[in-house]
Amino acid sequence: MATTVPSTTHFADGGHLSRFSSRHGRLSHAYLADRLRGAKTYDRIAGYFRSSIFELVGEELEGIGRIRIVANADLDIEDVEAAQKVRDAKLFQRFVEDDVIVDATVHRGRYAKLYELLSSGRVEVRVVPRTVAPFLHGKAGVITGAEGGAVAFMGSINETRAAWAHNYELVWEDSSQEGVEWVQAEFDELWERGKPLPDAIISEVGRLASRREVEIVEFAGDAEAVAPAALAETPIYRDGESLQPWQRAFVAQFLSHRETYGKARILLADEVGVGKTLSLAASALLSVLLDDGPTLILVPSTLTEQWQIELLDRLAMPTARWHSTRKCWIDADGRAIKGAGAPDVARCPYAIGIVSTGLIFQGIDRHGEPKAGSEAEHLLRQKFGMVILDEAHKARGAEPMGSDHRSPNNLLKFITRIATRTQHMLLSSATPIQTGEEDLWDLLRALNQDAEFVLGTAFSPWQRPADVIPFLKGDKQVTSLREGWQLLTNPLPPIGDDDLLADIRDALDLKPGEWSTTKFPSDLGNPVIEAKAEIELTARPGGHGYFQRDNPLLRHVVLRKRRDLERLGLLPALPVDIHPSLDAASPSHLFDKLSLYTSDAFDTAYQAVGRFTRAYARRDKPAGFMKTLLLQRLCSSHAAAIATAKALMGEGQLDDEVQEELDRDVFDAQTEERRHLRDIVAALDGVDDPKLKAVRYFLDEHYSTNLTWREMGSIVFSQYYDTALWTAEALSTAYPEQVIALYAGTGKSKLLVGGVGTSVERPQIKKLVAHREVKLVVATDAACEGLNLQALGTLINVDLPWNPSRLEQRIGRIKRFGQTRERVDMANLTYAGTIDETVYRVLSQRLKVSSDIFGTMPETIEAEWIEDLEELEQRLREYTVPRKRFDPFEDRYSTDLLEDDGWARVSAVLARLDIERRLSIGWPTPRGRGPN
Repeated sequence: MATTVPSTTHFADGGHLSRFSSRHGRLSHAYLADRLRGAKTYDRIAGYFRSSIFELVGEELEGIGRIRIVANADLDIEDVEAAQKVRDAKLFQRFVEDDVIVDATVHRGRYAKLYELLSSGRVEVRVVPRTVAPFLHGKAGVITGAEGGAVAFMGSINETRAAWAHNYELVWEDSSQEGVEWVQAEFDELWERGKPLPDAIISEVGRLASRREVEIVEFAGDAEAVAPAALAETPIYRDGESLQPWQRAFVAQFLSHRETYGKARILLADEVGVGKTLSLAASALLSVLLDDGPTLILVPSTLTEQWQIELLDRLAMPTARWHSTRKCWIDADGRAIKGAGAPDVARCPYAIGIVSTGLIFQGIDRHGEPKAGSEAEHLLRQKFGMVILDEAHKARGAEPMGSDHRSPNNLLKFITRIATRTQHMLLSSATPIQTGEEDLWDLLRALNQDAEFVLGTAFSPWQRPADVIPFLKGDKQVTSLREGWQLLTNPLPPIGDDDLLADIRDALDLKPGEWSTTKFPSDLGNPVIEAKAEIELTARPGGHGYFQRDNPLLRHVVLRKRRDLERLGLLPALPVDIHPSLDAASPSHLFDKLSLYTSDAFDTAYQAVGRFTRAYARRDKPAGFMKTLLLQRLCSSHAAAIATAKALMGEGQLDDEVQEELDRDVFDAQTEERRHLRDIVAALDGVDDPKLKAVRYFLDEHYSTNLTWREMGSIVFSQYYDTALWTAEALSTAYPEQVIALYAGTGKSKLLVGGVGTSVERPQIKKLVAHREVKLVVATDAACEGLNLQALGTLINVDLPWNPSRLEQRIGRIKRFGQTRERVDMANLTYAGTIDETVYRVLSQRLKVSSDIFGTMPETIEAEWIEDLEELEQRLREYTVPRKRFDPFEDRYSTDLLEDDGWARVSAVLARLDIERRLSIGWPTPRGRGPN
């Protein structure tokens, strides 16, 4: 090996300047190792933080008392100056966004050494954003020797193997006092402006050092270990997030039910915007991996694609969704898998299939039987490992006028039947009580099918809400063991850590899996146990009765409230300012108070819609749905109205939701109907849409914190792809120099520059937004769940879905950890004098009194879109809960969320290819008929 011969210049007042070149020898050996050997301190201005930063100097660092590294991170100043949790997530995302798993596999020893150094406390790393110091060439360091003498060095070199050992590099060393002080001052300034390396990155380095891929058979008998092994490296891990603590807690509860009861029966009633989809999806993934059988997910037709996208983008779960009109499965890449029509709904090509609840409604006849040849009939022939129903409140009963008998609707009939053909059933609804407590019991009774540990046998008092609600509310107390015996033993709770339940089971000789008994307290045969049970059931610690603190609802209904998660610091309490506002003037040429003026063209089309629906009403089928269909799309945009009118005339394809409601393959417009549809198109075609002027006003002329919304970054939402595409193209033409992203469903996402679009994948848009290279995004609801827009601070709703949970989902894209603004802005665009404006007002003002069963949970979450969001939420709480009351759900489900579950440090993980292979195993061919 060649010897490095430095060129040295000596200073008259002491010190020297030496110049080193890697052309004369490896700098790692001839320079760095020699200088660090026996050093006292080492301060280094490095390049980007990577695991290779210490790869060659491990032995020489052992004896150094203090090592400080200031490294560059590809972050904006807004990211670094944000709250610590925000900054840490951003830094973690940057650390893992390269193929760090492959790097850790190749350089396992280096990762182990780096973890040892970082966790020892002797090595500190701080990072500064690229806007403070890009570090392209200005790398330097100060090394202080054991005797106190110091040298400074500068050069183009990074702390990497390639840089020190292989690259052509130059290093200048300056030992003069002036030179050392100058470099030290540069380091000290950057050190002060830097932020500490997150503990999560240090932990991740250690995890990667011992990471190994395992087969699922290694977890035999330990189902709980499968969860982190399968989920720790999903795509949200690379987003710096991972599953949230309450989502992981739900997965743990699913596994606990699976172990305790042999099957899971849970109603997930978390409030809107808390993230129920990922909780359910992660549970479905584990059910498949544990060989429980195929999974059926039932969701409204408008959400089938959204579910498929979110499961793929967030958890890397390939699924198939059933296309209701084409009668075939659509895979995660948007490809149709041709088959034999409706019977194929029971033969999904993937382990997890997503089907529209609209088909279920249509597939049940008036006698409650599945229609011959319908999807409902074929699904009831299949056996499942898990069935998930989203928006479960739509499965409900009703009491016809003059009748005391509650009659279930078609969806509830179907769910009740299929419950007997599945091992696990998970229901999801933020609003399980719509009109009264019986709505909730409809769902609980469905869960109880073939699973009497939920509500007990037909003789159980828990089957009759009127009998038990007084105990749940605390209005009635148990006064004796005899009075509370049936409440306690039908169903009997699992033992857990409860000695009393264990004693009762032993005394009555109840076997595992027996959840009720016909025996009496006198059959206990042990006066000590009787006395213990009497005291336990009649005691009121804190003034709360036994069945307020423990009951079937608490065991099988999971509820977490946003305010509790905010209080624990798990969700941000970000105020949202709503625009237009009566407190601030809006442009009089655009707005009539809070709504947009309509144009003559719009008014003409609006009247044509009325004439069309009146003509359609003369048919047998009610015209209400068709009127809603057209008015919602007209109030969205001219583009959406034109596309829908043309589709109804046979000049385009109707979406699944419309086809399901019409219950036919093709809509055949009659002559008069067709004339009115043509009037809609003629009125709007080629006419400027006022919505675009409003969007541009908020982007360019409406200021917040001295910046326009476009400068801060904005997302524009629509529930319709036609509107989103039109908006993106119009904005791209208006702002030809700006990159605009269209974030939509499978195969529909684009980047547009100067009106020219280029197809891209959704993850690419997410990365560009996170790096602030794209600051204007147009998105559809179908894709919104996979998109985290904390880099943006404003939101414009071009249209408003008549579903409050959709609004909550939209604002949840920017109201989350990672948001660097202290307040965020949202504009809602409605047309004055339209039904759209009326619906918006009704939803905004609808304050519902909370059910006492759920403490502070509103029956609907619809009152959050006027004035300041946080202020209105507080008013809602005060209105619905005028006094502080005991909240058993908070006590049970929110108290342990801050405990470390160890997921972030799991080193034994399932190989991604193995997971995908299991998820790609289709449903077996069903045998026999479903239940009668």
